[in-house]
Amino acid sequence: MLAIRKAAPEPGLICHEVEAPALSGDDEMLIRIEAAGICGTDLHIADWTAGYEAMASAMPVTLGHEFAGTVERGPSEWIGQRVVVRPSVTCGHCEGCRQRGEDGCTARSGIGIRRNGGFASLASVPSRNCVAVPEGLDAELAALTEPMTVAAQAVSRAGTVEGKRVLVIGPGPIGLGVALFAERAGAAALTIAGRNDAARLACARALGFGDTRDALADDGPLAPSGYDVIFEATGVPEVASAAQRLLAPGGVLVICGIHARPASFDLTAMVRLEQGIIGSYRAPVARWNEVVAAIADEPERFRRLISHRLPLEDALDGFALMRNRTAIKVMLQP
Repeated sequence: MLAIRKAAPEPGLICHEVEAPALSGDDEMLIRIEAAGICGTDLHIADWTAGYEAMASAMPVTLGHEFAGTVERGPSEWIGQRVVVRPSVTCGHCEGCRQRGEDGCTARSGIGIRRNGGFASLASVPSRNCVAVPEGLDAELAALTEPMTVAAQAVSRAGTVEGKRVLVIGPGPIGLGVALFAERAGAAALTIAGRNDAARLACARALGFGDTRDALADDGPLAPSGYDVIFEATGVPEVASAAQRLLAPGGVLVICGIHARPASFDLTAMVRLEQGIIGSYRAPVARWNEVVAAIADEPERFRRLISHRLPLEDALDGFALMRNRTAIKVMLQP
């Protein structure tokens, strides 16, 4: 079968034929993949930016951690069931697992990072990592679940957003997902900002968010009085630092971008203005069913996040579309 793989700890990916996966135990299921999204993490891995060195020992490895498909082999009750796959595989025996269950694992391994993922036609995954998809929710929408759990978790980490002035910086899939979930949580006013992001801000407007700003297009200043909640989803340290200056007194800055370099913050201002800076990364297991239900509640609105659909053999073209920010979400179809 065809697979998109990281073969060496250096820039680049390969697209070649590999053997179909075998099930390694009774707790494994074989998934026939129907849709797999390209993530910003996949771009970082392809370009071999800092922060992913730990996966070198697993290479060559098939990428792809946002995917959905149908169970072909596994427990009889699962056969034929469409599922979305949680990519974080927990060990089940570390102290964190014993104390807090899957959410507490300190020895987790990522599907599509340290074990073969979804940029192929078949994937072998632990059954506990599969989340059943309701009837009527198609595979490409189901494959949006993983990035949308990241977005939903960021909104949850912010605390109460109801009635608040919210700014989202970075209109990629995570930022746009944050906007959708902040709206669902009752944000009073919502601004989405980017830089040289015409296509992505157009998507934001298509989603119904009228207040969009592009720094290179001189779309107007951001609120001088500050925002109650700011979500930083760019992965650019300088943007994270600048975002603090846009916070209102008592405001909260949620960092959900992955940064290759440290960022600096004005700690004196943080103390005197009683501001908070919070990190947000992986959603707890319980969040997955909540997000599947949210997507099923507004399927065509979430579908607007998918800007391109490509066959798996054209995956490298999809990476180029993501890299030049022409695309919002590229969905590969094995």
